[in-house]
Amino acid sequence: MTFGEQPAYLRVAGDLRKKIADGSLPPHTRLPSQARIREEYGVSDTVALEARKVLMAEGLVEGRSGSGTYVRERPVPRRIARSGYRPVSGATPFRQEQAEAHSRGTWESSSEQVEAGVAVAERLGIQPGDRVMRTKYVFRESGEVMMLSTSWEPLAVTGRTPVMLPEEGPLGGMGVVERMRAIDVIVDNVTEEVGARPGLAEELLALGGVPGHVVLVVQRTYCASGRPVETADVVIPADRYRVAYHLPVK
Repeated sequence: MTFGEQPAYLRVAGDLRKKIADGSLPPHTRLPSQARIREEYGVSDTVALEARKVLMAEGLVEGRSGSGTYVRERPVPRRIARSGYRPVSGATPFRQEQAEAHSRGTWESSSEQVEAGVAVAERLGIQPGDRVMRTKYVFRESGEVMMLSTSWEPLAVTGRTPVMLPEEGPLGGMGVVERMRAIDVIVDNVTEEVGARPGLAEELLALGGVPGHVVLVVQRTYCASGRPVETADVVIPADRYRVAYHLPVK
């Protein structure tokens, strides 16, 4: 087989990827052995091994101890809604969707006071070391972890107020806009930047992914008169979910 200018291992990986996509290698099928790849494509053991590593890094195959490497089942991506507005109830998009009869979503959270690191401080317009309330969330659908989120709020804004803990008190769980309004802080702008990166080990452990899996990261910041009052990172497994935005037309 002639491979041209592209590295041989990428060409082999590309052909195997095509077979996985078109069903020639369906889910749970054992991937051809290193020796079989070497013979079929006329490449060295090193090339065959590197091609298998590419497919594993892409999450298309998985190794099973003592058994070999198998094609992973590819889930049909589901939708996670993001919204540019809030209803009168103040509920977050996740809570809006889970209020529907067919949805079975749950979430848990924990909050603690910490010192802002350099990156978070820059996003909130405060000094590194300033105190913030950090809240970590785990969102589940039918028991499966679907999304992680970590938010930070400057205690210079919410400290010693009834909304200092985002998920507790009279407005616990009502979302940033409603909570801030209760302390006369009017949120008038929210920005979201969406990017992708390999998941961190602890993220993939929680999300049920494998090393090399890509996650979507929504970096959100709420502002009131130009002052950031909350920022958060929302982490979503890219192979299982798509982010859908619903924006009002003005």
